[in-house]
Amino acid sequence: MQNQEIVERSQELFEELFKEYKEATALTSNQKAQKIMGQLDTWCDSEEGISRIYENIPKLVSAGILKDSPWEHPGKLVPALVNGTYKSGHPNSTIELLSELRMLAIAKGKMKSEEVSAAEAENFVQEVIVYNLEFVFNEPQEETRLVMSGHELKKVHSLFLFLSNSVKLSKVKSKLAEELKLICEQRPVVTEKQRRIIALVKEKIELDPNDPADEDLLAFQRSIYRPTERTTGKTFQKYRQDLDKLTIEELEFEAKEMGKVMLQFGLVSQYHAVLLLHLVRKELYELVPPCFALSAAGEARYHEYRDFVSFLIVQVIDPFNAQCLYGLAKMLENGVLAREAVRSGLFNLSKIIIHPEVVKRILKSTRTPHEKVTPKQYLIGALFRILGQPLGVGQGNNPTCQSARGISMWSQHAPAKLIHMVQTAAEYDDLSFRFEGQEVKYSQTQPGLVQVLDHHLDAVSVTLVPMLDRIYNDMMLKASGRGEDPHKWVNPALYGQWIQIGFASAYDYLYNAIIDFDGFVRVFYSMFHPKYNGGHRMVYPNPVGIFVTTAKGDMLGFHAVSLLRIDKDNNGELRAYFLNPNNEGRQDWGQDIKPSVYGKGEIHGESSLPFHQFAARTYAFHYNNLEAAGMMNNVPAKEVEKVKKLAKESWGKSYTWLETKRKW
Repeated sequence: MQNQEIVERSQELFEELFKEYKEATALTSNQKAQKIMGQLDTWCDSEEGISRIYENIPKLVSAGILKDSPWEHPGKLVPALVNGTYKSGHPNSTIELLSELRMLAIAKGKMKSEEVSAAEAENFVQEVIVYNLEFVFNEPQEETRLVMSGHELKKVHSLFLFLSNSVKLSKVKSKLAEELKLICEQRPVVTEKQRRIIALVKEKIELDPNDPADEDLLAFQRSIYRPTERTTGKTFQKYRQDLDKLTIEELEFEAKEMGKVMLQFGLVSQYHAVLLLHLVRKELYELVPPCFALSAAGEARYHEYRDFVSFLIVQVIDPFNAQCLYGLAKMLENGVLAREAVRSGLFNLSKIIIHPEVVKRILKSTRTPHEKVTPKQYLIGALFRILGQPLGVGQGNNPTCQSARGISMWSQHAPAKLIHMVQTAAEYDDLSFRFEGQEVKYSQTQPGLVQVLDHHLDAVSVTLVPMLDRIYNDMMLKASGRGEDPHKWVNPALYGQWIQIGFASAYDYLYNAIIDFDGFVRVFYSMFHPKYNGGHRMVYPNPVGIFVTTAKGDMLGFHAVSLLRIDKDNNGELRAYFLNPNNEGRQDWGQDIKPSVYGKGEIHGESSLPFHQFAARTYAFHYNNLEAAGMMNNVPAKEVEKVKKLAKESWGKSYTWLETKRKW
C-alpha cells in the first residue's frame, strides 16, 4: 500500500512538472525540462519505472522534450553511438533513454514519425540491443565499470531488460551468432552470458532449419537443448531412463556425439551429465574418454587415474551442475590431475564442512541453486573449471583484477596451492598470507577495493576474492610510502616466488610523472621481444600493469593483466598474448588498438595485440634485472619511438614527461 502511494505521488509530481514545462516560455523551458529529466531519472531503477516512462513517451515527445537536441530527428540516429552516450551519465543518458523508448513506441505503433517507419524503428531497437548486450545481462566491460555509477548501471540495465522483452530480434541474427561465437571462443569459466543469449534467441527468434543463415544459432541452441538426436523432445529424466535400453554400440555413438558437441563451443548440456554418470555407474569405462572428447594423451591420463576420476564424477557432477564436466575434461587434457598433490587436495576438499558465510556466497553466485546440488558440489565443480580453464577466470563487475589474475596464475603454476587456499577459505572463511615476514590475515584486515561484491562469479572466486582483495589491499598499504610502486613488493608476495625481482615502472609516484620512458621501452623489448632477448621464451606469466584507455585513446585508469607469451601469428606478425580478467577480452583502446580474442593465434581465453601496441599501453612489469643491462641498448631507436608516439598521444596526455635517465 505504501509503495502504491509513493508511485501515485511520484506520478502526480511528474504531471505537475509536465504542466509547468508545457506552459513554460522560451526562457524557462530548458530549466523546466531539466526538472522533468530529474524526476524521470528517479523512475529508472526498475523495469516498472521504465514502463511508466514508456506510457508517457507520446506526450513528452509531442511537448518537445527532444526538440533542439541531437536526438530530435529519429531518422538521423545511429545505433552504434548509443553505448557511449549512456556512459556519459545523466542528463544525456536519460535523454538517450527517452530516445530509445520513442523508437520503441514508433515500432509498436504507439506513435507515428515522418522520418522512420515502424519497421525501421524496430530494426533500430534490435540493433541497439545487440550493441549493448553488456547492459542487457548486466555484465559491464572494464571501461563501462570505471565510468558509470551504480545508479546509472541499474538504470540502463532496467531499460535494456524492458526493450529486450518488448521486441523480437529476428533482424539481427548474424550479429547474435557472431557475438556468441566470440564469447565462446574465450571459453569463460562462467557461461551464464552465452546461455542467456541462447535462451533469448530461443524465446525471441523463430529459426528455420532449412535456412543456412540460421545454421549457427541452431548449433548453439542444440549444444545445450538438444545435443544428440536421442535427446530430441525429451526431458533429461526421460533420457536417463532410455539409456538403459541402449546397446554398447549405441551408447558409444551417443558418447562420441555428446563429446563432439561439447568441444564445439565449450558448453555442456544436462543430458551430457546424465550420460556420463550412467557410463560410470554401469562401469562402462571405455566409453568415458569419448564422452569427455579426450585426445590420446587425455585418454591415457584418464585410464591411469580412472578410479579417482570416477570418484570425482560421482561426487561432483549432476545435471544441475553439468558445466564442470568440461572443466574436468580439460584437467585430464592439461595433465593437472597427474600431480599427487592435486589429487590429494581434491580428495581432502571433498571431506570438508563449508563455513555458513561461504555457503551463502556460493549459493548467491549460483543464481538458481538446485536442492539436489550441495554448495560443496558447486565449489568443487567451479574448481574443475578453473583448473581446466585457467584463462577463463573473470572478475565480474568488481575492481578485483589482481585477485582474478592470481587465481588464474595459481591454477596454471601452483594448482595444489590454489586447492589448499580454497579449502582453508571455504572451511574457516579466513585466509593468511605472508608479507615480508609478517602474517597478513583476512579477518584482521580493513576493507579493500570491494565495497559490495558482485556475485556474477564462479563459486571459487566468490569464496576467495573477498579475502584476496583485502589481503592485497593490506599489502599495498604496508608497501606504500617507499617512493616506488608498491606492486614491486606486493606481486611476488601475493602471487609467488616465480615473479621476477626486477620491477620496471614508467610511472613515478613521487613526481606523478612519466620518467625515462625510452629506457622503460628498451627494458620491455630486451626482456620479451625474441629479436632482442636472445630468442628466449617466457616461462611464467608476468603480472603487467596497463593503462586502460577509451575508444578515443583517453586515459581511464589502471588495470592488471597477465602477459602469457610472445609469439608470431599465422601472418608472421609478432604479438603479445595476455589474460585480461575483466570478463571480455574484446576492447577498443583507441588509436586502432583493439585486442583480438580469436583468429590471431589465440588459445581459448587469451587476448592479443601486436607487440608494439601492447608495449604502448604497458606501464609496469617484472623482469630479470641481471639480464636487462646487457641487452637493452640493442633495441633500435625507431622501435622505441613507435611505442612512445602511441603512448604520448593517448594516456600520456594525462602526465608530465621527464627525460631524466634512470638506472634499470
